[in-house]
Amino acid sequence: MNIKLLVIGKTDDKNLLQLIQMYENRLKHYIKFDLEVIPDIKNVKNLSEVQQKEKEGDLILKKIGPSDQLILLDENGKTFKSIEFAQFLQKKMNSGIKQLVLVIGGPYGFSETVYKKATGKISLSKMTFSHQMIRMIIVEQLYRGFTILKNEPYHHE
Repeated sequence: MNIKLLVIGKTDDKNLLQLIQMYENRLKHYIKFDLEVIPDIKNVKNLSEVQQKEKEGDLILKKIGPSDQLILLDENGKTFKSIEFAQFLQKKMNSGIKQLVLVIGGPYGFSETVYKKATGKISLSKMTFSHQMIRMIIVEQLYRGFTILKNEPYHHE
């Protein structure tokens, strides 16, 4: 199984970018992982929230293959403890899917079309984090999940 993380807009904060890259490099020892940045939409001041979500949604859906499984990082999604998230990853690998695509949407979330295409939603916290911080958190949690599955000493309960 491959894992792809789709994000809207580049990470501006150099410190966060360094941490994301560190966990990306660690994660690649366990699974094929790609972080793909969808460029920010231009002239968003002229668009309503719905129009912006639709434009971002079209760009997201162009990056999804027919056999990909799409999971949205969404505040209304399912929450996991780290061990439960590791079990979720194991189930996805056991199911035989080729690519799991996790998506962090734009500032207003996702279009209805993207919600309809998704097979699930995950919430990383009840708190609100910047979209750039969420990138680092999900990559770290993916890494943590694989160390749990391999019984490595990174995670402590």
